[in-house]
Amino acid sequence: MIRINLLPHREIRRKRQQQQFFVMLGVVVGIGAAIWFAVHSYLEDQFNNQVARNKYLQAEIEKLDKQIAEIQKLKDQTAALLARKRVVETLQGTRSEVVHLLDQLVRQLPDGVYLKAIKQAGTRVTISGYTQSQARVSTLMRNLDSSPHLQQPGLIEIKSTTQAGQRINEFTMNINITRAAPDDAKRAQKR
Repeated sequence: MIRINLLPHREIRRKRQQQQFFVMLGVVVGIGAAIWFAVHSYLEDQFNNQVARNKYLQAEIEKLDKQIAEIQKLKDQTAALLARKRVVETLQGTRSEVVHLLDQLVRQLPDGVYLKAIKQAGTRVTISGYTQSQARVSTLMRNLDSSPHLQQPGLIEIKSTTQAGQRINEFTMNINITRAAPDDAKRAQKR
């Protein structure tokens, strides 16, 4: 029988397969490295773009914060101006109170009653004076209560004194001034 030695053929084939394997391994490693590099480059580019966006957004946020601070400053100034305006409107509305008070006191004062002092603290007015009889003080209180500009008259005290040899009554009373509502004050100014 003839013996054929196939060993060199097998060994050549094995060497060829090993070479193909290493070539394929090199190609796969090369492709893997290329894919890794491409993905890494893409992700790094995306990261850099996001960092740039974040910086842009941060700069815009800082601009908006400055604008918000300016707006808040303007709001504070507006509130201060509105408060001043309200004070001026209140002063405008109450400037005629004294005129109405004196006018009503003159109109409502009955004969035989004389005023000594008038003091005002806010809307409360303290009136002191002399009268010939206590009934006239009661008449004065009724007259003041019926006045549209005055309200809640209240007698503090009435005492008998002697002045210039005559016996008279000295009285002290409180009364409140009726303040007009802001709309009423504006209408009164237009007239």
